[in-house]
Amino acid sequence: MTTRSDIVHVIDDDDAVRDSLAFLLASSGLQAETHPSATIFLEKFPDTNVGCVVTDIRMPEISGIDLLRRIRETDPALPVIVITGHGDVPMAVEAMKLGAADFIEKPFDDDTLIASIRSALNRHREQDGNEARVVEMRNRLATLSSREREVLEGLVAGRANKAIAYDLGISPRTVEVYRANVMTKMQASTLSDLVRIALLAGSLLD
Repeated sequence: MTTRSDIVHVIDDDDAVRDSLAFLLASSGLQAETHPSATIFLEKFPDTNVGCVVTDIRMPEISGIDLLRRIRETDPALPVIVITGHGDVPMAVEAMKLGAADFIEKPFDDDTLIASIRSALNRHREQDGNEARVVEMRNRLATLSSREREVLEGLVAGRANKAIAYDLGISPRTVEVYRANVMTKMQASTLSDLVRIALLAGSLLD
């Protein structure tokens, strides 16, 4: 059963995207409220009931990054999921460092977004389990070799395999091998999973 604290606020300047996401959430048993801009959302926040925020990262007036900063000033624990294009990965990493719950790359699978939202809502309700999760992620990080950590840092920075290969003086094919090893050891199925795990482990927060 959806409670008032589980309301998902969708913020996107594209009418079609907002309507599509609202329909998807309703079909999945989640209550959604849509907003055409971060400015309009902030006019109601924090007096509105919020369980989770899903926002595009590129918007006029106030971007998803700036929105996240403003939310953090009022509610440091509120889950915020950012939706990003492939070229916006470095921006998405910045959002993760600011405390975003996740970032989802376009085009995304509906099930992936719903799973991320449900996970964010659950984590919001179960903050006490966070310390154990951090320890688990740090244990995974400790299994990486020094070269694998270098590749991980490149991936989290949003660099392409060829750019990482150039920086490290190795072939792109070798980077692909290291990348596969990193994904396996960190138990990440997607790039967003990998970034979230790495940042939670505290490896790249300096």
